[in-house]
Amino acid sequence: MKKNHLFLVFSMLFAAVLLLAACGTSDENANEQEDAGASDEGTTEGTNDFSVAMVTDVGGVDDKSFNQSSWEGLKAFGAENGLEKGAGYDYAQSEQDADFMPNLNRLVKQDYNLIFGVGYKLADALGKVAKQNPDTNFAIIDSAVEGDNVASLTFAEHQGSFLVGVAAAMKSESGKIGFIGGEESDLIKKFEAGYRAGAKSVNPDIEVEVDYAESFAAPDKGKAIAANMYNSDVDVIYHSSGATGNGVFAQAKDIKNGDPDANVWVIGVDRDQYDEGAIGDMNVTLTSMLKRVDVAVQTVAQQALDGEFPGGETLTFGLEQDGVGVAKTNEEAYTEEIGAAVEEWKQKILDGEVTVPQTIDELETYLDEL
Repeated sequence: MKKNHLFLVFSMLFAAVLLLAACGTSDENANEQEDAGASDEGTTEGTNDFSVAMVTDVGGVDDKSFNQSSWEGLKAFGAENGLEKGAGYDYAQSEQDADFMPNLNRLVKQDYNLIFGVGYKLADALGKVAKQNPDTNFAIIDSAVEGDNVASLTFAEHQGSFLVGVAAAMKSESGKIGFIGGEESDLIKKFEAGYRAGAKSVNPDIEVEVDYAESFAAPDKGKAIAANMYNSDVDVIYHSSGATGNGVFAQAKDIKNGDPDANVWVIGVDRDQYDEGAIGDMNVTLTSMLKRVDVAVQTVAQQALDGEFPGGETLTFGLEQDGVGVAKTNEEAYTEEIGAAVEEWKQKILDGEVTVPQTIDELETYLDEL
């Protein structure tokens, strides 16, 4: 009987030890899981909780110009922060102006933290949507919109356009160059004014032919305008017309195809459009006025991610901030002589010796003083 009693006591003690061990293991596992959960939460906090999107202008995300440059900036931001398209960054395509408001509202409903409006034409729609959604941050490119949750990104396009005007005047053999704009607006007039001022600064007698396609998405019209200009002895055309400019490149390449010795050149805009001018072993892209929309988009997106979104501010990207510049990709056409002259005029602008006109009225005053 005594043996049975001792056996029972030992059995109970053994069971108690097992139970305590099991509890200890369970608590340790729970603590490990809790620690792992906190670690995961710490990893996802910030980047993976942040999302950014943009609404294109009518030129489309693959316009090889303004919209595409914005998208490249957004993709670069995504790659740098481990985000994927559709799961951290994305875009909404606008086929017409009427798409702006629905696209902005759709992205708001999808809980994007930051939404870019690409182009001044989105200013009104973005201003209204931003006012209705104060908890969402917005950024407008090429315009200024009031609001504590809106950052306005502008550029000194006139400065970069002045420099490519210098290049155009030096490259021209006929003494006639051209400018093709998309829709007439204060913004595109900045490109025109700067370009004409730069060309006239190098050659006061040079003729500058100007025309507007009244669209940023009409390559056929761009091609027709370019054909008329080249037929009238214009040999260098600078376009500021979004996807319409694709037609300018097409016309120059058609001429070059028919006559490899033809002296026809295109100056691209917004991004380096060297590839758009390629035709066999030749290239009709003299240079491009670089407007670093990609840098501006990436910069502001990173600021928003870091909790430093510049809401209520207007940021300007000019020569001093490397926000505009000149492409040197076509080394055969963009000669050392042209490059040296461009650098000389660039320094004059940076030193304050030259104030580049931004409007046609300012241009007339500038030309009168040459």
